Amino acid sequence: MLRHLKTLFATPVLYAYSGPTVPTAINSQRALATMSASSEQAIFANGCFWGTEHMFRKHFTNKGLIDAKVGYIGGQSEDPTYRQVCSGTTNHAEALKVEFDPSKVSYAELVEFHYRMHDPTQVNGQGPDIGTQYRSAIFFLSPEQEQTAQKVTAEVQEQHFPKDKIATKIEPAGKWWNAEDYHQEYLHHNPTGYECPSHRLHW
Repeated sequence: MLRHLKTLFATPVLYAYSGPTVPTAINSQRALATMSASSEQAIFANGCFWGTEHMFRKHFTNKGLIDAKVGYIGGQSEDPTYRQVCSGTTNHAEALKVEFDPSKVSYAELVEFHYRMHDPTQVNGQGPDIGTQYRSAIFFLSPEQEQTAQKVTAEVQEQHFPKDKIATKIEPAGKWWNAEDYHQEYLHHNPTGYECPSHRLHW
């Protein structure tokens, strides 16, 4: 907890995004030329979904991102509302479903970016936002995604978090629920709106 508080109030180092840094993501980037243009999906949770969507759109628009939707996943309630999810009683996570072209950006790079844009060592929260709805998670949609997520996670752990254990859960994707319309592209429509201070490039 002390580490997260220090991180929250420290002056952040500003990094520019220059592509993947771990072996699996680097090798996948080099193999993009062998991939055919198509559409795949990926689901990530790492805190308040307004900032998650903003960061992915900022760095991958016109670079493989086809679309992105914020929503809820991983809980028990059917068709949950934002108010219900924020209560912490549904066990749903606020999450982002990314549609991407694997001939332009790899799933492995997106997984590394997920880790790069938040603090994956924080348990059941992100920055000042506390609760299971803000947990860090990767929801895989195929055995191949599970394997890639596990490999990239191990590499990120070794290379970027050698002293702190990554708390991110890697689990199969259950039913997805789109969030209410006013949450979609929230920070595009409300540029001065709230964004979790942990949502920035950490390397």
